[in-house]
Amino acid sequence: MNIFIDQNGDSKVAIVDNSDIIIHNVQDALDLMASISYNNDGCYKIIINKSNITKDFFELKTRLAGDILQKYANYKVKLAIVGDFARYNSKSLKDFIYECNNGKQVFFLKDNQDALHALHSIN
Repeated sequence: MNIFIDQNGDSKVAIVDNSDIIIHNVQDALDLMASISYNNDGCYKIIINKSNITKDFFELKTRLAGDILQKYANYKVKLAIVGDFARYNSKSLKDFIYECNNGKQVFFLKDNQDALHALHSIN
């Protein structure tokens, strides 16, 4: 796994670059968050591709998304998940993504540029 840091003033965003699924469960998400923060001088903003997250995350009935995002919120880590979300037909998932994108904690965006813009624009 490669982690790249994009810095804009005081704002640092870690960009996760990997071709495999790296988040299978809550512990994987916590390990990623801790590793990025520890190895990158307290970086608390992360971009990850949806292909790096288990498909169960996008099935809201599994509660995995809620559990992971609650942990990130507790530790004040901002997260952007990038990819094409149009293929999901679930109204509840679409509503969830809409609500997240109107907040300041978690974003579901189409590409890294949009994610960098969103994360660099919040504290």
